[in-house]
Amino acid sequence: MVEITTQRKLFAHELGDILYVERKLATEVLPKLIDEVRDAELRRGLQKHHQETKRHVRNVEKAFQKLGEEPEVEPCLGFEGLKREHDKLLSEASPSLTTAVDAGAAARTEHYEIAAYQGLIAMARGLGEREIVPLLDANLKDERAALREVEKVSRRLAKENGGPRSSNGRRRSSRRRTTAARGKRATTRT
Repeated sequence: MVEITTQRKLFAHELGDILYVERKLATEVLPKLIDEVRDAELRRGLQKHHQETKRHVRNVEKAFQKLGEEPEVEPCLGFEGLKREHDKLLSEASPSLTTAVDAGAAARTEHYEIAAYQGLIAMARGLGEREIVPLLDANLKDERAALREVEKVSRRLAKENGGPRSSNGRRRSSRRRTTAARGKRATTRT
């Protein structure tokens, strides 16, 4: 184990961590999810993000070059945990929920990547590595856009696959839910 003794070494380590994530996504995870999902909109979104992820790998490798370092991959324990969680949930969930499980895993991964890129950008700025910031920022923008798309699909899937239900298991209409909520608010104001 190499000791991390400077902010620059920490930055290189964290850069290697996100490089690991992006490479795993590009070569293993996204192709697997694309094959699993049944929803056409989610599949198209994952295919688009797969192409973006290949560019993310190149951007992180360029960041290493601008730093004057050889790209060094650091296994990412957080990402591996997300993968294990997805696989466990997929094994427990009904096959009809595979797409919803995959959408949830995609959203959690995007949140993880967004946090990683935000931290990397802050470190790059602090270290005065201004040429690296646009590369990382481009990746961050893609991750945020991908998250918005996955969340939109997740909301639609939830509505299609169940939607709100009453305590007796019957579907509740939006109107009843709204009326009930208004009545509750009126009661609490008096």
